[in-house]
Amino acid sequence: MDPAMPSGALTAEALGARLPPLLVAADRVAATVAQGVHGRRRVGQGDSFWQFRRFALGDPLTRVDWRQSAKSGRGAPDGWFVRETEWEAAQTVCLWRDASASMRWRSRQVPVEKRERANLLLLALASLLLRGGERVTAMRPDARPVTNRSGLDRMAAELDAADDDGGLPPAVRLPRFGSVVLFSDFLLPLEDIRTLIGRFAAVPVTGYLLQILDPAETALPYRGRIRFRGLEHDGDTLIPRAESVREAYAVRLKAQQDGLAAICSAAGFGFGVHRTDRPPELALLTLYQALAAQ
Repeated sequence: MDPAMPSGALTAEALGARLPPLLVAADRVAATVAQGVHGRRRVGQGDSFWQFRRFALGDPLTRVDWRQSAKSGRGAPDGWFVRETEWEAAQTVCLWRDASASMRWRSRQVPVEKRERANLLLLALASLLLRGGERVTAMRPDARPVTNRSGLDRMAAELDAADDDGGLPPAVRLPRFGSVVLFSDFLLPLEDIRTLIGRFAAVPVTGYLLQILDPAETALPYRGRIRFRGLEHDGDTLIPRAESVREAYAVRLKAQQDGLAAICSAAGFGFGVHRTDRPPELALLTLYQALAAQ
């Protein structure tokens, strides 16, 4: 490394060395999922043909496609078909990844931190949405909508430089009737998360929460005398026999996840859990299909 090189250039060089592999991996995950899904097309105002559907009570006669209806060989109105067009206005999907200290942890069972997997899934989802003509943006005060590959590079750089955010997204202006997708371990008090989702629902926006956990966080595989170190100023806990608290821990974790699912359901949000020892493609496919259903 050249000692005469300015510090800013060194930072850019370091970022450039780290980001391409992440983007390549994200594009690979997105490409794998894209082979098995269709675009998020929706009925609405537009010129592009989407599909024919049978005439339903209340449809105006001006929407009947008489040529297609004649092919059915059936009488009115059972044989009538309505021509539907695709909604061409791209929706904005706002993305956020938890940058708190707890996301920087991994057990010996897996090679990736929760934050690294969250980065990969966020960028892969952004890539998949861009392929379908959507707009994406990071949930940060100075974020700009991303509509192409160059914007994806910028989003990756912002992820790498993100500071600890306390485990909650910032209060930013959200587009009405858009979507938000949040990646976190969501181990905060349920009341904090209920307040957050309530704020989103009031805009209104829909969305999805993906809880990302290390496999050791789901199974607590430790035995014997273990000291658990707090990562977010919550102190250390010494447990003489870790296996003795495994059952109680499982009950607490399930209660947290059940609470998260209930909060999301009440607001029309989706909720899922992803373990870092599982393929990212499975989580991305489930997430994308959930957004399409919304």
